[in-house]
Amino acid sequence: YRGDEAKELLEQARAAVAKEINAKPEEIIFTSCGTESNNLAIKGILAATQKKHIITSKIEHPSVLEVCKALERQGYCVTYLPVDKEGFVTAKQVEQAITPDTGLVTIMHANNEIGTIQPIDEIAKICAAKGVPFHTDAVQSFKKVPIDVAKTQASALSISSHKIHGPKGAGALFLRKGIQIRPLLHGGGQERSKRSGTENMPGIAGFAEAAKLQYDAKKVAQLRDYFVKKVLKNIPDAVYNGPTDSSRRLCNNASISFKYIEGEGLLLHLSMQGICVSTGSACAARDLKISYVLKEIGLEPGVAHGTLRFSFSAKNTKQEADYTVKKLKETVATLRKMSPLGGKR
Repeated sequence: YRGDEAKELLEQARAAVAKEINAKPEEIIFTSCGTESNNLAIKGILAATQKKHIITSKIEHPSVLEVCKALERQGYCVTYLPVDKEGFVTAKQVEQAITPDTGLVTIMHANNEIGTIQPIDEIAKICAAKGVPFHTDAVQSFKKVPIDVAKTQASALSISSHKIHGPKGAGALFLRKGIQIRPLLHGGGQERSKRSGTENMPGIAGFAEAAKLQYDAKKVAQLRDYFVKKVLKNIPDAVYNGPTDSSRRLCNNASISFKYIEGEGLLLHLSMQGICVSTGSACAARDLKISYVLKEIGLEPGVAHGTLRFSFSAKNTKQEADYTVKKLKETVATLRKMSPLGGKR
């Protein structure tokens, strides 16, 4: 591409991504990933407000929690809101935590491990009324849950390409017009000087094409519910984590704990049979510690250790779901016989 052609392609991609959340094209800043978008929003908005208090939840993605911890070491004060047994925070909790020094509220739209969809419309409304910027990490929810920034009063919203079957290495930050932010990167002034650095044009173009595709959330949710029902019916001592109301959790997510066994051993056995799952969020797949998300919803350590996360897409089939349930039942039974915790189960 010539320079003018690349610029035109970039702006077309910006418009395509903006359209999916009902934003203005100039409100979209392209980044390298969701992590960068979260960092830019949190650090950049706080630097602009010059206030030292942050409100977040205890089950945020590490790209939010680790930023908050780093800022604490720099003298910021962070309020970590607890969640209930289904992973929810409430707008009232946020309202009660806001102080005159609150520079930002950042609450994820949907949790990456247990699928909880937070009431961000209510939270954003309260923040707007209080004059406090509100950021939400919508990496997991983008295209799976309707997002309309013209109605949701969020100041900033993070999304990512590879979570919607686009290429890795591209993300975006919606920044509402009028919200002040200081850039993390200085250089050539790309992205209207909000994020300097050469744009990843192949990644951004692929991101835009993926964003244009229809996502059949209803079909995915039906398959997920079919799978979960069969698991709970066929495998004793299985616990379904997160919201029981399917409309309040991500359509593609199922977090299930299998008592009396280790999730890591179950994962390895399933992997050898062609079934891909995780023991927590993919970003922490090599960490054998108990998931902090499962801790915060009150799961006992022994139960939490036996947890797997199943993720679905519109390309999955009932035959694959049936095969997975069959192999799960066999493998769980085998591992429980071998486990000192399982006895004769």
